[in-house]
Amino acid sequence: MKQKWRDVRPYILAPLVYGIVSSLLSTLRLEVRGWDQYKKLDKAYIFAGFHGRVVFGAKFFRGKGLWTLISHSRDGEMQNRIFTRFGFNTIRGSTGRGGAKALIESIKVLKAGESMTFPPDGPRGPSGVVQPGIMQMAKKTGAMLVPVGVSANRRWLFKSWDRYLIPKPFSKGIMIFGDPIEVPADSSDDQLEEIRQHFESELHRLETEAEAHFNHPKPNWHAPEAKTNP
Repeated sequence: MKQKWRDVRPYILAPLVYGIVSSLLSTLRLEVRGWDQYKKLDKAYIFAGFHGRVVFGAKFFRGKGLWTLISHSRDGEMQNRIFTRFGFNTIRGSTGRGGAKALIESIKVLKAGESMTFPPDGPRGPSGVVQPGIMQMAKKTGAMLVPVGVSANRRWLFKSWDRYLIPKPFSKGIMIFGDPIEVPADSSDDQLEEIRQHFESELHRLETEAEAHFNHPKPNWHAPEAKTNP
């Protein structure tokens, strides 16, 4: 019985979760900074914010035709059904199952001039650490990396590895887009690591700036768990 429920859960729960999240996000008043230089989407970009903040991307990028990565897990199947309802194109795969295939498909999308958005530290973390896959995508396609930091004044923070954040109803949010980062095609391994570290530090800086906007403390990305706000 448990196995059957696991198999059908994504199909039953996805419409319900989408309805709840969509209704909740409709009450979020989101301030956006730094988007003007990207809004034409006239070249390939990879917009990246940490895994625990993806709900903001669901609101802001809704219906913009961006591509995103969704894992092959059962939870991933539910996420896939939710994100397609938000108007995203999806590629199934991650750093675990289906990683090589997902990388190839992502490279094709980016080379065609399409843009993507996905968390550079997902799907398993460590939290706040940029994984090598996104760097290879940018190197092989010329797509520009764009770091994004987000926060909300009133939110729930879950005790998960990614400190998953859900804004409370009628809260205020902020989304800060940083400057684009290029990964030259001829980058050596040492240069690629240097760019990766710079990209990661920019993500940390923007996330800290977004948190400070609402007087929240600086995030502790590598803590074993997060405290849940009252």
